[in-house]
Amino acid sequence: MAIKPVRIGEQLIEKGLVSADQLRIALAEQKKTGKKLGEALSSLGFLTEEAAREAIGDAVGYSSMSLKGVVPDSDALQLISEAFARANLIMPISLGSDQLKLAMANPDDIILLDKIRRHIKKDIRLAPVLVVAKEIQTAIDYYYGYELSIDGIIHELETGQVDNYSLSDQAEYSQPMVRLVDSILTDAVKNSASDIHFEPEEHYIRIRYRIDGVLQQIRLLHKSLWSSLVVRLKVVSNLDLTDQRLPQDGHMDLIVYGRRIDFRVSSLPGTHGENFVLRILDRDKGIVPLENLGLDPHSFQQLKLMMARPTGILLVTGPTGSGKTTTLYSMLNEMNEMGVNIMTLEDPVEYPMTLIRQTAVNEDVGLTFAAGIRSLLRQDPDIILIGEIRDGDTAQMAMRAAMTGHQVFATLHTNSAIGSIPRLLDIGVTRSILSGNIIGIVAQRLTRKLCESCKKAYTPEAFELSLLGFEPHEKPVLYKACGCEACKGLGYKGRLAILETLRFTEEMDSLLLEGASQHQILAQAVKQGFFTMTQSALRWVKSGHTTLEEISRVVDLTELL
Repeated sequence: MAIKPVRIGEQLIEKGLVSADQLRIALAEQKKTGKKLGEALSSLGFLTEEAAREAIGDAVGYSSMSLKGVVPDSDALQLISEAFARANLIMPISLGSDQLKLAMANPDDIILLDKIRRHIKKDIRLAPVLVVAKEIQTAIDYYYGYELSIDGIIHELETGQVDNYSLSDQAEYSQPMVRLVDSILTDAVKNSASDIHFEPEEHYIRIRYRIDGVLQQIRLLHKSLWSSLVVRLKVVSNLDLTDQRLPQDGHMDLIVYGRRIDFRVSSLPGTHGENFVLRILDRDKGIVPLENLGLDPHSFQQLKLMMARPTGILLVTGPTGSGKTTTLYSMLNEMNEMGVNIMTLEDPVEYPMTLIRQTAVNEDVGLTFAAGIRSLLRQDPDIILIGEIRDGDTAQMAMRAAMTGHQVFATLHTNSAIGSIPRLLDIGVTRSILSGNIIGIVAQRLTRKLCESCKKAYTPEAFELSLLGFEPHEKPVLYKACGCEACKGLGYKGRLAILETLRFTEEMDSLLLEGASQHQILAQAVKQGFFTMTQSALRWVKSGHTTLEEISRVVDLTELL
């Protein structure tokens, strides 16, 4: 049942978007011209199309969006013909395993939804999204009639007459290079890639995705396409087209599958041309509930205990790509509520969150981590997140914040939890300051998870039993990777967090103050139930979630030999 214009108008007045007089004029215009209320308000200049769309979406109970910058899924476009889309003013956006997201001017049209179900002839759930009619029409004109699959576009490029891409062409979707780049970016997001690598060789271009921490080759292209591909990548990421000798950093964003995806772009001159790496930041996937991080029960309990301490500093360590930021944001998300002031200082801000005040470091204007913390302390924060402790000044300011009644979260680049102590001492933080102010240290790695659809049980050999700590007479069941369609033949799907959680107690603080060695502090931690990263990884193997071969990529098993 369509919602009455009067109710929409009342909501617009309540939100302060239009006045009662403007609504009365718009209703009179609607009666005269037959336009929808949103169109009438927009044509009269009382309200933008976007504001009208959002207000109507709230009123009818459907989510709304803009199609500007959206890249539709080629599989979704193939389900609905151009003629059907034009006749019914709908636009397919994305196709999931059992859901088709559709842009509709009237998502409440039950008759049209039934008509779409009959047209697609598949048992797929429809997810209508409210979009302004003009944007749907523009999208149909823009995307239909062109090849959008990667293989199809590559065939078009390699067999057809392709002109060199130029700046004047960038708005023309008839250019296959424009479609190729968009399709690669969309495909990478669909496959849950964290990075895309464009790597020029002497005679060809290699494209690789990093999926679950491992690079996989996706495509090889002819070298003749490289100059056009470089231009397109530089145009969309605002890099200097004329500079090919210096490294450059850029940024772009696209709406893929109805959500905004950020891409951090880096170019580096190489032997055969500029090498491009795009880091994919999916905001929806970046903020994960703490219980969904895949932590083992012991690590989860220790992390919750550390978060319960109201003051002090909690450090998360690990190499790039080990999930430090995701873990920190999950903790912040758990603590984010109206009564708490959470402030962050990052380089750059990766996942914008409501209610949290986030600031990006800008060293060009003097806003360093150390200077930024000083400013943050004047903003009455309860919790502070510091993107990275890089030097002594930042470390001193972070410790000062912890000592003055704040809860501080920060990342530090070290190989283990216990290794963070000599690192902090090395950059100038004294033992007297560290003692009593460290809540705990979390060291983290990510390992691939066995595919549940194809993992196969086997009986381990004597060498594996020894590594896992079993007795020779024991016969545990382990699992190995096989490969199937669900995991694309890899045997692994998804990732697990391997953590060592070093929670500081009064005994450990005393040892630190007395100048005890790392070994003595570690021995005390073990007495209190501390598990090393290797032990944490082995527990995932014993529980059948991953393999010895896989954890050997990310943790050192030689200490067990």
